[in-house]
Amino acid sequence: MTERAFTRSRSIRAGVVGVGAMGENHARVYSELPGVVLAGVTDRDAEVAERITAEYGTESFGLEALLDRCDVVTVAVPTPAHHEVVSQCLEADVHVLVEKPIAETVEQGRELARLARERDLVFQVGHIERFNPAVRTMAELLDDLEVISVEAERLGPPIDRTAPGNVVFDLMVHDVDIVGSLLGASPDSVAAMGTGDGRYATATMAYDDVVATLTASRVTQKKVRKLSVTARECFVEVDFLEQSVLIHRDSYPEYVNDEGQNRYRHESVVERPRIDNGEPLRHELESFVESVRTGTEPDVTPEDGIGALETVLTIDSLVDGDRTQEQEPEVEIR
Repeated sequence: MTERAFTRSRSIRAGVVGVGAMGENHARVYSELPGVVLAGVTDRDAEVAERITAEYGTESFGLEALLDRCDVVTVAVPTPAHHEVVSQCLEADVHVLVEKPIAETVEQGRELARLARERDLVFQVGHIERFNPAVRTMAELLDDLEVISVEAERLGPPIDRTAPGNVVFDLMVHDVDIVGSLLGASPDSVAAMGTGDGRYATATMAYDDVVATLTASRVTQKKVRKLSVTARECFVEVDFLEQSVLIHRDSYPEYVNDEGQNRYRHESVVERPRIDNGEPLRHELESFVESVRTGTEPDVTPEDGIGALETVLTIDSLVDGDRTQEQEPEVEIR
């Protein structure tokens, strides 16, 4: 991709396709990034587009006109439109960050990945939790640990108290991607159960000698975003909301004499690594822009997005029953 690298003196022109709740945040961050100009937005709702342009000092265009003015775009349209919209962006020689999941089907994802490679374009998938500072700290810790199990909980009702979609695709996909990236593998087998309305699901996945259990819920009346790792050396807890990491080291049971009374106590050592907190979306877009500027692979590749999509499709197919599936190995894209 080096042929498409940008010089540091040249501002990168960014656009956003679809400025709903998530797309608006992309527009906001692009407008704040050094070396980036928010060149415009597009949305099928003209009133929404006008509000965004007024808020962030940009312009609204049709998709084709927007692509003529941009070097990079975020695609934040509904998933069924990903394949068509991303294809049009790539065919216009514009670098793309598409919100998760990469596409509606694995084959569509593979087609988009092939197109990006053929045109030598950066194509990043918006798995934003990869850029949570707490997750990055966890990833560094795992290099020195022998992992036994991983557990993740992504729970809580939506802000507007409605169910925006299937929790496997809306919520659990984040943790599927995180676990896959931390372990550097796709699961060998998957088991899953859930409610018929798509508001609660739990999945258990086997990765060689590691077991991962994920739970996603829209019915739990408390917002929880946590991940924990049990390793032979320690127990690590990550809180996505607080962007915190706790490391529980070996504990020491003992009896102590307190004024003639023997008491049992169990002391543990808890470490709290220093984390440079920040907005994950800003980190994500900085990473995307840097890949475009330097002509290097993005931190979250199309293959990463395809792998996560394969797994959530498997989980979703199991949610209505109590079955286990062996997952086919991911096909390499050339």
